[in-house]
Amino acid sequence: MKVTIIGAGAVGATAADNIARKEIASEVVILDIKEGFAEGKAMDLAQTASIEGFDTRLTGVTGDYSKTAKSDVIVVTSGIPRKPGMTREELIGTNAQIVGGVVRNALEVSPKAVIIIVSNPMDTMTYLTYKIAAEMGISKRRVIGMGGALDSSRFRYRLGEALGVAQSDLQGMVIGGHGDTTMIPLTRLATWNSIPVSRFLSAEQLKEVADKTMVGGATLTGLLGTSAWYAPGAAIGQVVEAILRDEKKIIPSCVYLNGEYGQKDICMGVPVVIGRNGWERIVTLRLSNEEKAAFEKSAAAVRAMNAAL
Repeated sequence: MKVTIIGAGAVGATAADNIARKEIASEVVILDIKEGFAEGKAMDLAQTASIEGFDTRLTGVTGDYSKTAKSDVIVVTSGIPRKPGMTREELIGTNAQIVGGVVRNALEVSPKAVIIIVSNPMDTMTYLTYKIAAEMGISKRRVIGMGGALDSSRFRYRLGEALGVAQSDLQGMVIGGHGDTTMIPLTRLATWNSIPVSRFLSAEQLKEVADKTMVGGATLTGLLGTSAWYAPGAAIGQVVEAILRDEKKIIPSCVYLNGEYGQKDICMGVPVVIGRNGWERIVTLRLSNEEKAAFEKSAAAVRAMNAAL
């Protein structure tokens, strides 16, 4: 199995590291436009192979999409990162041009690939990619936005913090848009080893968990001075692994909706089953009236961003 990661920055390189160390793919190609940058990242990662004990082949290339041909999965991390005080929405002008060109070049040589969008604003970049893929005759099921996997991991982190328990024992997901004001942490459905967390946390505590989850990216950007990379890289690895190992896992992901959850012609985060051919089906949750209202509000905000395309 072959994975291409476009963008050799911190997120792309961390994703490559996760995929290589777990031997999720036999080959990982890292592509960047900066001369020698991807080659250096690939070489640095490859020099950990004898220490970490993996055999994944790592290759770095500068702008040569022919080296990415016949990829099974393409991960797009290209674009400028967030700076302190910058919203994901403010990135749309620059990143739409970058992502549009990257997606066309990558799919021309790998038309059977599943493409994972990480670039922000992620919902709008996923919608742009869906439009390009549709023009090229590529199934909507092969276009996935990665936001839900990351947001859900941040949700479980905050739940673990509030409960004082292991995150690995917690289940919880985030749906809606991948934005500070558009994501919807489903506190009502979150569990601690199948027990509703509402048994242990008050409504006020759950609201605090949700609020901290929603600004999780902005919190890290403020602390780091740029976007985070460890958790995004791990989330990419989780989605890639579910695809290549045909795991049939439910992972909240940004996908094209055509009537599901009351929305049409939009890409938003919902729970989907992920396997070898991308997302295989959308899982319909019975949302409360409050959650439905939040989802509709989130959709309106995403549509406003999409209109800028």
